[in-house]
Amino acid sequence: MGDRILPAVIAVVLGGVLAVVLLVPYVAMAYRRRGELGPGRAVLAFAVLVYGLALVAYVLLPLPQVDAAFCARNQALAAPQLDPLRFLADIRAEQSGSGPRAVLTNPAVQQIVFNVALFVPLGAFLRYLGRRSILVTTLVGVAVSVAIELTQFTGNWFLYPCPYRIADVDDLLANGLGALVGAIGAPLLAAVPGQRARAVHAGSARPVTAGRRLLGVVCDLIAVQLVGGLVGAPLNAALIFAAGVDVTGDDRLWWVASLQAILTFWVPAVVLLVLLPLVGAGGTAGQRAVLLRPASADGRPLERAGRLVRTLVGTGGFVLLQGSGSGLAGLATLWGAASLVALFTTRDHRGLGGVVTRTTVVDVRADAPVPQSQSSPPPVR
Repeated sequence: MGDRILPAVIAVVLGGVLAVVLLVPYVAMAYRRRGELGPGRAVLAFAVLVYGLALVAYVLLPLPQVDAAFCARNQALAAPQLDPLRFLADIRAEQSGSGPRAVLTNPAVQQIVFNVALFVPLGAFLRYLGRRSILVTTLVGVAVSVAIELTQFTGNWFLYPCPYRIADVDDLLANGLGALVGAIGAPLLAAVPGQRARAVHAGSARPVTAGRRLLGVVCDLIAVQLVGGLVGAPLNAALIFAAGVDVTGDDRLWWVASLQAILTFWVPAVVLLVLLPLVGAGGTAGQRAVLLRPASADGRPLERAGRLVRTLVGTGGFVLLQGSGSGLAGLATLWGAASLVALFTTRDHRGLGGVVTRTTVVDVRADAPVPQSQSSPPPVR
């Protein structure tokens, strides 16, 4: 895999993993700042995440092996290239023919075009999402490029005994030009669907849709897994260090598996899906992220007993049943399928728990005074 393809693949994969890890806090922040998720904004946020990872990957990867001859092999890269527009001479030197095809296949041309294109997203994101001026956006692009060139000149800030990539002043020019082009073209990002041209006040209640309910369920499932993983990783490391063996493969340490199951699954599931709905206005972690709470059929808050029954019939019961063992896997699957169908087909998208307990879910802002609508910040011009 080429040096330019590998970092992109790594960025997409890591971006997907981080998107899952950061989904719950991002959803909670979006609902509190804008009153809704906004699929278009979520797509742009994911693009920013992947782009940031790609930028780091392109600077650092592939990491070379260091041996006795490492600095000797890279001696030509030790001194920075400080001659502006040196790339023009490189293009002439690399040119092997005439015509558009020869120009497009010229390695020096490809390098300069790549360096311009690499910073176009930075300029576009900073101008459109950060709402910075074209001048500030371009200067930030140059500053980021300077940081990259210093990283290369110092061998990843002296982690390597000598540079393995050359620091080139022409890269600064190309990166700055890319940031400028991105800033000029930033208004094109307004074409990404799912962005409100005129935003409703974040404090205004929104309809309870099937998508919003499903997003809350997904946040619940991810939250249980993430909390379990955060607990399980150090627990596993501590047990392995203490026992000196792989505890997962030693039948004599059966109690360890039980302890791990309790701490990494049962505790997070019970706390987030059973106990948390009993606190305050109610709601699981996912429901709270999307600003929903359980309520009676007329919208009044539920008593704790009603909340407990509702969550055990709904997502909480499904998750607990799924973790109870393989013997109940079939029932858990049917439960989950029924819950999913009910979420889309029941009135007000109350779900299976709402149907059984004759309750519903409402926006937590429903009882608050309705503020006047406010316009979103002016579009980038």
